[in-house]
Amino acid sequence: MDPRQEKLAEILISHSCRLEAGENVLIEAFDLPDPRLIQLLVKKSLAVGAIPHVQLRNNQITRTWVVEADDAALTAAAEIDAARMKQMQAYIGIRAAENSAEFSDLPAQKMEKYSQLYMKPVHFEIRVPHTRWVVLRYPTGSMAQSANMSTEAFEDFYYQVTTADYAAMEIAEKPLVDRMLATDQVRIVAPGTDLSFSIKEIPVVPCFGRRNIPDGEVFTAPVRDSVNGTIHYNVPSRYQGTLFQDIQFTFENGKIIKADCNGQAERLNQILDSDEGARYIGEFSLGVNYNVKQPILDTLFDEKIGGSLHFTPGNAYTTADNSNRSSVHWDLILNQMPHAGGGEVWFDGEMIRKDGMFVVDDLKCLNP
Repeated sequence: MDPRQEKLAEILISHSCRLEAGENVLIEAFDLPDPRLIQLLVKKSLAVGAIPHVQLRNNQITRTWVVEADDAALTAAAEIDAARMKQMQAYIGIRAAENSAEFSDLPAQKMEKYSQLYMKPVHFEIRVPHTRWVVLRYPTGSMAQSANMSTEAFEDFYYQVTTADYAAMEIAEKPLVDRMLATDQVRIVAPGTDLSFSIKEIPVVPCFGRRNIPDGEVFTAPVRDSVNGTIHYNVPSRYQGTLFQDIQFTFENGKIIKADCNGQAERLNQILDSDEGARYIGEFSLGVNYNVKQPILDTLFDEKIGGSLHFTPGNAYTTADNSNRSSVHWDLILNQMPHAGGGEVWFDGEMIRKDGMFVVDDLKCLNP
């Protein structure tokens, strides 16, 4: 057994989910190439007296189901899975992908129905607010290709960033939490970006391995109607199997009134028209994991890049709630490190980060 995998499993059970005797944990795996990590999670769950429930899913089968299912089938499946999710105290989602573009040619209306009728009632309304959940990717050849790395090099990178010292990360993030809690006005400046909004009286959540693996971000949400200006996201994003590049939004009183990108503008606007909340922002977060240095076309990694931020159209988390509700939650990333074009983050008229590095004394502990 790979000792790195053993360490990762221990983090998931003891740190992320904090499993205790008698608790139910759902371990849901997608396209997993081998069972070793799940075997470890089952053993460690049982060792603390918890009850593991395992669901194995295949993306090709899921694709067929989404294409063929009508509203009644989606609703019935959601009712059954929601009933099970209500019995869970913890959730571990392990997401591999034999083909990262498996859902790229699905009709937009099919994906929207799946999001509205299945994902929203099962995950956004139950799993996210009511369980101790953690989601992670599993290293595959497909991910290594997206990262432009050899399989061996990618696995080394993967375990380095996923098995970080999350206890130390928790301590380092506290001054940033305090800063954000005391902040009203935020301004983001970068090439193609000049964006202003308020985060006044919105809760702030530090992330240190409790929700995502890898981790390293501190998030809140903008006051829903306060966002004005423009943003140009310089990190490509794959959403529902489709690759988007150079996404640009213009905001007026919180709402995205103009959206464009390189080659997929029609699909982009279809996603933003999924429901009323999709054109408003549900999350603002600063990435602080400087071990993640470059995008690999996987959001769970890319949104943690040290010196980045993400500004997320769609659903707000109840832990940092601005009341926006949507079937969409799309973490789009702006990297402000010098090689990506640089940029600034301002809190109440004071620049706190420049070109990806914190420049005020109380936050310099977050720099590499």
